[in-house]
Amino acid sequence: MLEYKGKMKNMTKDILAGAAGRRRNGVGDPLGPNSEIGRKLKQYYDELVSDDVPDRFARLLSQLEQTEPAQKKD
Repeated sequence: MLEYKGKMKNMTKDILAGAAGRRRNGVGDPLGPNSEIGRKLKQYYDELVSDDVPDRFARLLSQLEQTEPAQKKD
């Protein structure tokens, strides 16, 4: 069991060292096997950011902006 843990620890170090080397050299994909997850997350974020703000939220934001100057005068 200890031998297995040692091998896993060494393998993890090798993987991390390889990823760091790729980042330093600008070669390869810095995310390695997690590249697909990173691409999906970026795609999801880009879609979320590009969505329109619902009318209800836009009205609420407008109301908030109108009440803020009145509160600052007090």
